[in-house]
Amino acid sequence: MKTLQKISKLLSDYTSLVVIAIALITFFVPTLMGWVNFQLFLDPVSNKFTSQSVIIGIIMFSMGLTLTTDDFKILAQRPFDICIGAIAQYLIMPFLALTISKLLHLPDGIVLGLILVGCCPGGVSSNIMSYLCGGDVAFSVGMTTVSTILSPVMTPLMVSILASGTKISIHGFPMLVSILETVIVPVLIGFLVNHLFGRKKWFQEVQKVMPGIAVLGLACVVGGVISSQGTNFFQSGIVIFVAVLLHNSLGYLLGYCAGKLTGMNTAKKRTISIEVGMQNAGLATNLATTTAQFASTPESAIICAVSCVWHSISGTLLAGFFSWTDKHSLSMPHTHKKTAHAK
Repeated sequence: MKTLQKISKLLSDYTSLVVIAIALITFFVPTLMGWVNFQLFLDPVSNKFTSQSVIIGIIMFSMGLTLTTDDFKILAQRPFDICIGAIAQYLIMPFLALTISKLLHLPDGIVLGLILVGCCPGGVSSNIMSYLCGGDVAFSVGMTTVSTILSPVMTPLMVSILASGTKISIHGFPMLVSILETVIVPVLIGFLVNHLFGRKKWFQEVQKVMPGIAVLGLACVVGGVISSQGTNFFQSGIVIFVAVLLHNSLGYLLGYCAGKLTGMNTAKKRTISIEVGMQNAGLATNLATTTAQFASTPESAIICAVSCVWHSISGTLLAGFFSWTDKHSLSMPHTHKKTAHAK
């Protein structure tokens, strides 16, 4: 168990390297991660249920294992922070996606994919990133929890509203069912398991392994995405990469600004920046590739796939930058500044 815990910590510390390595290997050997896209059965409502859906469920289950009743008490004790975070999550990224789409004159299918990414809840590894960069982890968990709980309603609703300007008809119910299956139910099961066994010594040892499993799951999702869509990445031109880079980078920046405008401390500003900018693009890719109504726009899955890969990499790069600024400020002589860890 100790060995597994060490491996888990190593994977958590080098998440971006793991994801990049899997992405590169899969790009040149697509069959390596082909199993991720294997269709397990046909869901009569949300269409296909694949191995990728199960992997995302496992990642969300691992997040649920970190949640306790105290986390939900934090939500009640800090309603203003969480409220600002939720508003920023479901306003900044969706409308930013729409604005970028109009500025770059993207085709309807790609517009739909970028809007879908923007309307998804926070990324599954954002909590790890917040921890690594000295952010406010409780706030991060709270934001992820609330955005995930709201996602069955907000994601289909926002996509339906914002995609109305395209020629593509969107119905929210299949997305709602898919999010319930792959996100909400696994999180709730993880929370209940933690509630029942959280004080057991053996369970606490198991919990220390889960971050590594989440990282491997994320790498598998990215690998599966590249396995199925990698050959299409460059067919739509450089504009897709420009759109993803702008969407993600401006999301980080505007998220940080939202924290600054509302008077949050450095740790919270870093957290809201990561939570807003780092979307659950793996979920978006899963929705785009398994929900029947996206079948007519395969290009929407491409931009979701590119976002899935880039968000996983950029989140760790941003966390590393924040950590570097802390070390740099501490190394400066005669400085009396507090680090972001100070609450």
